[in-house]
Amino acid sequence: MQTGKFHGFEVVVHDPGIAVFTFNRPERLNGTTSPMKRDIVELITQAQMDDGIRVVVFTGSGRAFSAGDDISGKTTGFEGAQDIVPEVPRPQASPIATYASLRTMSQPLNLAMRHLDKLSIAAINGVAIQTGFSLALSCDFRIASTEARMGMATLRFALQPDEGGQYLIVQLLGVAKAMDFLIRNRIVSAHEAQELGLVHEVVPPNELMEHTLELARELANGPQVAMRLLKRMVYNSAEMSFHQALDDIASKTAISDHHQDSREGVAAFREKRSPRFNQWLEQR
Repeated sequence: MQTGKFHGFEVVVHDPGIAVFTFNRPERLNGTTSPMKRDIVELITQAQMDDGIRVVVFTGSGRAFSAGDDISGKTTGFEGAQDIVPEVPRPQASPIATYASLRTMSQPLNLAMRHLDKLSIAAINGVAIQTGFSLALSCDFRIASTEARMGMATLRFALQPDEGGQYLIVQLLGVAKAMDFLIRNRIVSAHEAQELGLVHEVVPPNELMEHTLELARELANGPQVAMRLLKRMVYNSAEMSFHQALDDIASKTAISDHHQDSREGVAAFREKRSPRFNQWLEQR
């Protein structure tokens, strides 16, 4: 997987295989652009296929995680950045062009995160609005700083949460609470978000990354095959009937039961010791 400085963000990898994406346009509140999203999608694809990567983390620099799309057209923060995905022509503004742009340039980011088999964490350091909030909700775990504030708030501009935010909010809150959250344009504190079930933990700002990396290491040291299959089953179960979910877990259990991690787990239990999972990764 590529690391370094890219257009609007940078990526570093910590042991054991924790890829940390940090938005680095604090002067623009880490506003995202279409080229940024396409680059992130490419790197998420690389992370998916790279055995050296076990967990993906997103966070921001400055006062924001990401305050949404940057519609200013400014390119500050891109100096010295690596090019990944080439620019594409932008069609003249029209309803069909907006539809195409959303489907092919913007929405694929959250889709890529949900398709990522490896576990992901959003470390929400500050403001997370619209696009930024949708990305955080697309991650599997969310840890927020006490200074974080988050919401969609698209109705301030008579716009829609058009990158899948409405789906993610309904999935987490249910229809009634999602209606209140979206229609009333709510932007909530970290503690309010935790009470609603939008974030898992809230910590002081100076402890955010330490706490996030501690969780990331816990996830990275767990049995990777079984965890990735279970992640997929959890998301599948949210949209399946009970019978479909039973068939889904049976097919995935047929994989995990015969993996060397399960043999190691059983042996460690019998020998009263801690298991050494992921030896299959260390041998590569």
